[in-house]
Amino acid sequence: MNVLRSYKIAASVALLFTVNAAFAQGNPNIADQSISNPNGGMVKADWQPSLVKDGVYDRIPHVSTALGWQPIREVDILWKKRVWREIDTREKQNMGFRYPGDENTGGGYFIEIMIDAIKKGKVKAYSNLDDRFTSALTKDQILDMLIGKPDTTQVEDPNTGQMKTIITRREFNPDAVTKYRIKEDWIFDRNLGKMVVRIIAIAPLLDKYNEDGSFRASQAMFWVYYPEVRETLAQYEVFNAENDVARMTWDDFFETRQFSSKIIKVSNPFDETYNQAGFSNMESLYQGQQASEKIFNKEHDMWVY
Repeated sequence: MNVLRSYKIAASVALLFTVNAAFAQGNPNIADQSISNPNGGMVKADWQPSLVKDGVYDRIPHVSTALGWQPIREVDILWKKRVWREIDTREKQNMGFRYPGDENTGGGYFIEIMIDAIKKGKVKAYSNLDDRFTSALTKDQILDMLIGKPDTTQVEDPNTGQMKTIITRREFNPDAVTKYRIKEDWIFDRNLGKMVVRIIAIAPLLDKYNEDGSFRASQAMFWVYYPEVRETLAQYEVFNAENDVARMTWDDFFETRQFSSKIIKVSNPFDETYNQAGFSNMESLYQGQQASEKIFNKEHDMWVY
């Protein structure tokens, strides 16, 4: 008799869960609260979360908090190399950097997420004069860098015939940021027995053009201290062109090394990039590939010798 009662209780509980799940999946009037992003906040002013379940399933939010790095003691470091990389957002693997808007978390271009965090005081931006964070930039300096000084023009009022001054401010074009520069440390930690890579800083590169419209150069806008921006990056998703349900946060994207990049400089006594050292573009690419292979082989060499 007790066995029969146990079966009845188990069947009742299973039926209750089934009904609740069916109700949650089938009721279109239930708002999908998982798509809102109260922690990160919307980047684009015209973004609004969906008021209903926009889909055939209950969506699980992918936003999270950044997992803390395991501390590394200097006494455990057997080998270290500082590396500078360049990410070209026009490459297929990096197309997530140029996705115009995330319908789930209110994000936009990666550069728009960074600028929004700077404007809201979540992250500090440092001068592009060096990458050692020696001078912090103000919000006004960032705005001047993005859109420049306001333009003033004198126009004639058709009604009164008098001249009046019109002040116009240019809009920032996120498409002008086509590359990012990364500073990172490669460390062999004997406590972990493996090579560890930690990103230290990120800088967006703004394309500059001449008056005739020809491309002039790409210039670093500012540097952002990566450990400081990780928490913000964990609040926005990266677009996945292969599978809409397999999205990850920007923090996961960088921590799992999902981007494509090339090495442009390795710590050297002259602090020069490969281009500054006199190498051509093709030779610089070859030198960067050689540096990447040396780092890859270094972990194996630590175990052999």
